[in-house]
Amino acid sequence: MVPGVGRQHARPGGQKGDLTGPSPVDRGKPGSKIHAMSERSGIPLTVVISAANRNDHRELETVIDAVAPVRGPLGRPRRRPRKLHADKGYDYPTCRHALRRRGIIARIARRGIELPTRLGRHRYVIERTLEWVSRFRRLARRYERKAAHYAAFASLACAVICYRRAVKLDLFTHNNPK
Repeated sequence: MVPGVGRQHARPGGQKGDLTGPSPVDRGKPGSKIHAMSERSGIPLTVVISAANRNDHRELETVIDAVAPVRGPLGRPRRRPRKLHADKGYDYPTCRHALRRRGIIARIARRGIELPTRLGRHRYVIERTLEWVSRFRRLARRYERKAAHYAAFASLACAVICYRRAVKLDLFTHNNPK
């Protein structure tokens, strides 16, 4: 399991409420960000909502701590990944120190040194996951005033994504053949 961390901007549909702030990329209009962590195959592990003006690196610890234990073939469930891929938005000493404290190997692109394409194949997975989330029209534009409602819809979207992925990979065993 080599997860990646990413974020997506969600514009509000005329609503102001919890966890909204002026967006730096959308002419100061209020909005929210969806921070997500996904598995190597793109299955979302966790989703966290924040205001649009909150820096990405400040939410990294929240995203990592929100991961539920993942059951492997043997042993106790792993709570944290071994390695974490992230883009230049997370290249801060506090992020690297937080990952090191948790025993996670950081694969974060360095600002001003590495090309943006260096982590391309690993970044593609989280970008694809965020694109799957954005296909749910309820999440592309935020209509809810309360952040808890918006977070619940984001979690529900991730559950639907996991179910669809399991059906596609034929991971369910059925007693009744079709």
